[in-house]
Order: sequence, then structure tokens, then C-alpha cells
Amino acid sequence: MNIADTYTGHVEPGGDAARRTLDGLTITKLSVGPMDNNAYLLVCREENEALLIDAANDPERISDLIGHGPDRPALRTVVTTHQHPDHWQALGAVAGANGANTAAHPLDAEPLPVPPDFLVEHGDTLKVGTVTLEVIHLRGHTPGSIALLYRDPSGHAHLFTGDSLFPGGPGRTTNPEDFSSLMDDLESRIFGVLPDDTWIYPGHGDDTTLGAERPKLGEWRERGW
Repeated sequence: MNIADTYTGHVEPGGDAARRTLDGLTITKLSVGPMDNNAYLLVCREENEALLIDAANDPERISDLIGHGPDRPALRTVVTTHQHPDHWQALGAVAGANGANTAAHPLDAEPLPVPPDFLVEHGDTLKVGTVTLEVIHLRGHTPGSIALLYRDPSGHAHLFTGDSLFPGGPGRTTNPEDFSSLMDDLESRIFGVLPDDTWIYPGHGDDTTLGAERPKLGEWRERGW
């Protein structure tokens, strides 16, 4: 698989992966499956251990992304951001092939094809090598949707939002109560505590930043679900 080292946040369905290199971590984004799902491979540069966010589809492509040589990273954990089937089609194959543990929020665990090895709640942390990721529960798109936050000590924050936040608005909700819940969590747990230069990695499509989206919060509220 070809991996571009110029990272813009845009990848094409069926196309190349794109890698961002930070001091402690590499972040590689790949579009998989017919719904243009994003899978993110996070690799600790010190320990060469990896964590995958959403084994959504195309297990062969994800395997190629991890690599096949002796220097490939050891995939320790696969995190599923939420229960919708387009985000876990390759979960069993990828976790099984790599001997990786799986993690999800308990409220979204039951529909998954393999029971999670770890259940994570709001405020928990996950490790990838020496790097720590914070779990943020965002209630609304699904009951157990989670985001993962990496606070880069030598740069800006990096937030993986699943389908809870995209460029242009929150993820889909099916009733006004869920919409209000998601907006409340986004405002209090994301926009209310993280700076504008926080980079957003969504479950589909292109990346964005909190600064680009913050002026639209009132418009999203008014638009409703």
C-alpha cells in the first residue's frame, strides 16, 4: 500500500493512505468500504505499538496498512467508536489476525461481532505504547458513541470523533432528545474545553478543526435534528 507523507486530512475511497508524523505518534488515515469509512492507525514511535480506530471494512487493506515485514508495528488494540455496522465489518478479522484486544463503550458493545475485551467509559484512558488517549463519551448519535483525544505535548490536540462530529455539524440523530444530548456533550465536553487548533478526525470524509466549526454551533442548534 502506498502511504503519502503529506497529510491534508483528505483520502480517496480505495486510494492511498495518508500519514501524519508527530514527535511521539504517527497517525495514518485510510478510507475503506463502500461508505467511505475512515480507519485510523496510531503507532507509538517509541515502542512501535499500534492502536486502530474503527476496523470498518476491507480487512486486507487494513492488514496492508499495518504492514507485513518484521518491522511492522504490533497492533495491541482495536477501538470501535460506536455500534453502527459500517464501523466494524472488519473487526473480527483484524483483531483475530493480530491477536489484538478490542474496546468499546458498554452501551454500544452488544451489537458488535466480537465481545469487547475492554469496556471504556467517559474519562477512561487507553494506551498505545507510551502514548495516552482519553475517552470522551458523546451521547446521541448512538448511546455509547465515544471519541478519543490525544493531547500532543509538543503540538495541538488530536480528536477522533467517530460519527459524532463532522465538518459542518454533529452526526445524525433520530429524534430531538438525542440531538440535544449530542449537542450538549459536544459543547460541554469538546468545544467548551478544547482549543480552536484541535484537529478533528471524523468517521467519514475530510478532517476539520474546532476553530473552523465553532462559529456554526448556534446555527446547528437552530437547524435541529
